[in-house]
Amino acid sequence: MSIHAWCLMPSHLHMIVSSKDQKLSEIFRDFKKYTSKAIVAELEQINESRREWLLKAFRKAGQDLKRISNYKVWQDGNQPKEIETNGFLDQKLAYIHNNPVESELVDEAEHYLYSSARDYCGHKGLLDVELLD
Repeated sequence: MSIHAWCLMPSHLHMIVSSKDQKLSEIFRDFKKYTSKAIVAELEQINESRREWLLKAFRKAGQDLKRISNYKVWQDGNQPKEIETNGFLDQKLAYIHNNPVESELVDEAEHYLYSSARDYCGHKGLLDVELLD
């Protein structure tokens, strides 16, 4: 999978990705499974003030689902959109990168650490990003 753009917000994640070998639905299924386990394991280990509240919420979200054994971290589904034009790509890149600005987390998109906006402004971000022209 190649990551082209991303932004992790407090309550959701935006991504522009591509894959030559695997269906995106399979990638996101595996991503959610892996990160759910990692998030719960981290919460169980660290001293976080919201730890008990988060674990309780994740447990409650999964309690009535047969396919969930303990915790449900992610909501079902995702909202994939195929990018077919440069105009649509520009719109999505701007939306993703300006999300922290619109949410008043930062004044400038490139100042948000958990985003590829930094990469698109010539700085090195947290993840390896394959920039789009």
